[in-house]
Amino acid sequence: MSTASWVSISSSGEDTFSGYLALPPAGHGPGLVLIQEIWGVNGHIRAVAEQYALDGYVVLAPDIFWRQQTRVDLDYSESDTAKAFELLNNMDFAQSGEDVAAAVDHLRDMSEVSDKVGVLGFCMGGQLAYRAAALGRPDAAVSYYGGGIQDHLELAEQIKQPMLFHYAGNDQMIPASAVAQVRKAFEGNEHAQFYEYEGVDHGFNCWGRPAYQQRAAAIAHGRTLMFLAQHLSD
Repeated sequence: MSTASWVSISSSGEDTFSGYLALPPAGHGPGLVLIQEIWGVNGHIRAVAEQYALDGYVVLAPDIFWRQQTRVDLDYSESDTAKAFELLNNMDFAQSGEDVAAAVDHLRDMSEVSDKVGVLGFCMGGQLAYRAAALGRPDAAVSYYGGGIQDHLELAEQIKQPMLFHYAGNDQMIPASAVAQVRKAFEGNEHAQFYEYEGVDHGFNCWGRPAYQQRAAAIAHGRTLMFLAQHLSD
């Protein structure tokens, strides 16, 4: 069994914020920063952190909304989703990207982290994984249906480490034209990989949402594990 607890992370300033840390059964392994969707470090994200811990990673899920409200834990109801979008609309993405970078640094300082450190994010977190990669902090990055990346393609040329993109074929929030823009920005970058999953919608990895699609989630998880094993383990 993995073990999990909340820990404090030093921000780029003088403040600290929380993160949900899940340790693998072996007690050590490569590091992985897991970045939330707009509903906070909720039950689903904590379960995903524990899932990757069981896969052998030291996983840290930072509390991205901490400057507005600490330890946000929302469900997928209409009222909680409205609150989630309010938090999203008041968030500074560049600042939050720095927080993800701080979480990467936190893992690197942990004795339990025996290899390299990667980042993995969903939706909002997918863009933050992309931003953290552009800052040069992680050794590899994974973005699941990262929203808004197409609006910040000036960062693409700064990404030198391996990066994996998962996109939903029928995404109602990220149009095919946006995916094409991101692909074009990484043309010639041999370290970037893209996968699209036909017939599924945004959020297909989250079993708590109607968009959940088990087959696509399982395939994407397998591809992610292969990618992380290749780039984070010596």
